[in-house]
Amino acid sequence: MTIEDIALQMTPGIGIKGAVHLLECFGTAERIFEASEPELIGRAELRPEPARQIVRRTGFSAAEKEAKYCRKHDIKAIASTDPDYPALLREIPDYPHVIYVKGDPQTLAARTLSIVGTREMTPYGQSICHKLVERLAERVPRLVIVSGLAFGIDAAAHRAALDCKIPTAAVLPCPLPGVLPTQHTALARDILDHGGALVTEMHSQTRQNGTAYTARNRIIAALSAGCLVVESPDNGGSLLTARFADEYNRTVMALPGRATDRSAAGTNHLIRHRKAQLVLSAEDIIAEMGWDLEAEPAARRPHSETPHLTSDETALLALFRSSDPIAIDALQTATGFDPGRLATTLLSLELAGLLRQLPGNRYMKP
Repeated sequence: MTIEDIALQMTPGIGIKGAVHLLECFGTAERIFEASEPELIGRAELRPEPARQIVRRTGFSAAEKEAKYCRKHDIKAIASTDPDYPALLREIPDYPHVIYVKGDPQTLAARTLSIVGTREMTPYGQSICHKLVERLAERVPRLVIVSGLAFGIDAAAHRAALDCKIPTAAVLPCPLPGVLPTQHTALARDILDHGGALVTEMHSQTRQNGTAYTARNRIIAALSAGCLVVESPDNGGSLLTARFADEYNRTVMALPGRATDRSAAGTNHLIRHRKAQLVLSAEDIIAEMGWDLEAEPAARRPHSETPHLTSDETALLALFRSSDPIAIDALQTATGFDPGRLATTLLSLELAGLLRQLPGNRYMKP
């Protein structure tokens, strides 16, 4: 990282794609600022005014101020030409030349999975998100969960990672060390305290213009080879993240839901239109990601046979006193659950690996 890297970001008339284009032409920010005005206009095909701004080094005063700000707040500015810059982020056509990180930048170089979803999360969505992360944490070495620290599924994904003692990275739509939403300041602190990272492309002098969330979502999509949408209505930021992931040739996955559930309309739409692969378990995610893992890693963390079971799950599982299968009608009669409650509880136990569905809507212990 050099002062020229930050200055390129601060130069008037040079946006994100302009910086990418200049780096393709000259290789480094230092060489860009060493170029003459005719060279910038001729070789890089810049308009005269932006070329003059570069030659005059207009952005350097702001860059010096930003470097001082980063030192004061223990923020790492990482340029796309630095070894610590995330390799996956560098692949996209509109990568930010400089990102700002609090915490461990190496978190972004691990085996990352982006998990996103609606802010209006259901109890089912929260439960399934936790169970998937828990199982993935057991199976996948060096796993890091990436999300956006927003209300709902984002925060649930971060908290699940923390509960499972794996790092998590939050991509923010604001300059560091600030946090949005401010209600998640304590969660952000926990992320840092447990080896994770906070990431943004926004420097402290960025003018907010209402587009920060869209820009943030593209980075969430880019930082991982796969993106999982847990719950989503038929519009919202998580579908935008999925679209970015698809455009960046990432693996897009979604959990299905009932046709009548508003919180599943978006995920069902993605699956129906073949914009996402249907997944039901951590093993499905591992298969879709092509992660070459042993069937059961030798160094698994010890865990209870029935971890984090709800009262409904405990009551339902208690009905399986032998290895004999039980029909869903018999389960409904024995529990008194309505069909939706029963289906949710059965799926949770399936995802936890405690029940297995058989043909004819029958279930048994594996």
